[in-house]
Amino acid sequence: DGKIYDAYVIYPKSHNCEAGFVEYFVYQVMPDILENKCGYKLCIYGRDIYPGEDTASAIEKRMQKSRRLIILLTYQLINCKEPAYDQHIALYNALIQNDTKVILLEMETIGSYEKLQESLRFIIKKQGTIKWKEQHTVHPQSTNSKFWKQVRYHMPLTLKSS
Repeated sequence: DGKIYDAYVIYPKSHNCEAGFVEYFVYQVMPDILENKCGYKLCIYGRDIYPGEDTASAIEKRMQKSRRLIILLTYQLINCKEPAYDQHIALYNALIQNDTKVILLEMETIGSYEKLQESLRFIIKKQGTIKWKEQHTVHPQSTNSKFWKQVRYHMPLTLKSS
C-alpha cells in the first residue's frame, strides 16, 4: 500500500514538568511495546522527523505514509487554544479525506469532552477512546494488558516475516 509506518503518533509537545510522563510514554513505552514486542513501525515527531527538514511538509508526508494516527488525549492537548499543526492535519486527513483511521488514547481521565474541538468529539462519539489506567507506574504494562490489546486491535495487521 506504499505506507512505511503503521502509525503516526500525535502527542502534546510541551516544556513543562507534567509532560514528563507523556514524553516517557511516547519515546519509551510505546516503542518498547508496539515496535519491539509487536513488530509495528511508529513515526514519532522528534525522533523520526529530522532537524533541518521542513516540519510542516515532513509531518504531512509522514502521515500520508502511515496506516493509522494515534492521538494521545491529555488535559494539555484539550486546553490548548490552538491545536498543533500535526493534530490539525491528522483530523483533516481522518475526517475529510477519510483515508486514515484514528486511534485515541485517553492518557488522563478527561470526563467531559466539551472543550475538545468538534472533530475530535465526532471521532470519540463514533469510536470511543482507549483509556490508559496504569498512570505513572514504573513498569509499563505487559503486552497482554487490556489497554495494549485494545491498541493492537485497532492497529493494522502486521506481516510477520518467517
